[in-house]
Amino acid sequence: VIPPPVIHIERYSEDSISFSLKMTTNIKVSGYVVNIYWTFDTHRQEKRTLTIEGEKSIQKVTNLTADTPYEISAWAKTELGDSPLSFAHVVTSGTRPASPSLKAKAINQTAVECSWTGPRNVVYGIFYATSFLELYRSPHNTTTTSHNITVLVQRDEQYLFLV
Repeated sequence: VIPPPVIHIERYSEDSISFSLKMTTNIKVSGYVVNIYWTFDTHRQEKRTLTIEGEKSIQKVTNLTADTPYEISAWAKTELGDSPLSFAHVVTSGTRPASPSLKAKAINQTAVECSWTGPRNVVYGIFYATSFLELYRSPHNTTTTSHNITVLVQRDEQYLFLV
């Protein structure tokens, strides 16, 4: 039986998490697949996937948000097949930034001007969809460091926006 890998949180800060991966077996490991999940408000779950080569590994994930819960899941790729999943949870330190205040205004039938308030020198994600279900599962999205963006949409549709 292939055991799950051990995920050890080495350290964390406002914007990063460092963790190590190792196996407690003599089975040869060729690498790991790691997923990092987090949720912005209750509408949108984000995921970042890392493919790591090699047997032992210390990883640092950056560009994270302060005071945000993150879930790390990992499995090992071995000579006998994939291991079961293991999980670790960590909340980054610091104070979570205030939610931006979004305003969306139709420019014409296929363009919407989105603008918001918030801190400078950060990356904003803009998510939009025609239903709450689509907004949660598979929204259209883009990122910017600005405080406004023009989004192109389909005509004759109503959209929900989240920044």
